[in-house]
Amino acid sequence: MRDLTALPDLTLALVQTAPVWQDPAANHAHFGALLERAAGADLVILPEMFSTGFSMDAAALAEEEDGPSRAWLLAQAARLNAVVVGSVITRAGDGSYRNRLYWARPDGSCAHYDKRHLFRMAGEHEHYAAGQERVLLELKGWHVRPLVCYDLRFPVWSRDPHDTDLLLYIASWPAARRNAWNRLLPARAIENLCFVAAVNRVGADGNGYPHAGDSQVLDFQGEPLLAAGEDDGVFRVTLPAQALAKFRARFPAWRDADDFELKG
Repeated sequence: MRDLTALPDLTLALVQTAPVWQDPAANHAHFGALLERAAGADLVILPEMFSTGFSMDAAALAEEEDGPSRAWLLAQAARLNAVVVGSVITRAGDGSYRNRLYWARPDGSCAHYDKRHLFRMAGEHEHYAAGQERVLLELKGWHVRPLVCYDLRFPVWSRDPHDTDLLLYIASWPAARRNAWNRLLPARAIENLCFVAAVNRVGADGNGYPHAGDSQVLDFQGEPLLAAGEDDGVFRVTLPAQALAKFRARFPAWRDADDFELKG
């Protein structure tokens, strides 16, 4: 476990709203106006498929890897001097369609994570290819692991009690399964001894499925630092780095974790 005693606090802005169905230009305008309230944050987090809503019409909606939504995210990152995160329907270099999370930095560089667990109950696995790589990103010394929606149900994919400071989930999680969302997020925080930030959408999507939001930030004991409920808006919280450092030093359960190897 690395030394966290010099780690600075990290300010998050969670954007919980209802994306316009299958209309990237309208969503760029909608989210762009909301992001005025995110100024001063280090990390700005948008929901899953923020530019279209959770659509299975990948062939019609997919953008190229250097497409307009990625460019928009980078422009917002530069404007806010913050990392901005959201997922976009993307056509990968191999021609497959991906539910791709972009990590847009203010310096114009961009990392990505492709959603690993595709939601078969909506047919996502029939339209998209699953990602194969776990990703760990750094921001102000923090180690952040980005994940997308259904990934939350698979604890082994999230598991990293050694080196992850913040687990980040972006989602389009329906209200019908609200109970699972609110129970699994604290579990991921507790078992990984880390903060968890989760951003979900609100409102009904183009298929008529309602979403209850419940975007939230939890500490390393699963206790809430922020709970957005069903409100539409931008919600801010600052993560206390030294509280994490002291807890891990006092309660090093990670030392007794089981070794494992992930296979495709």
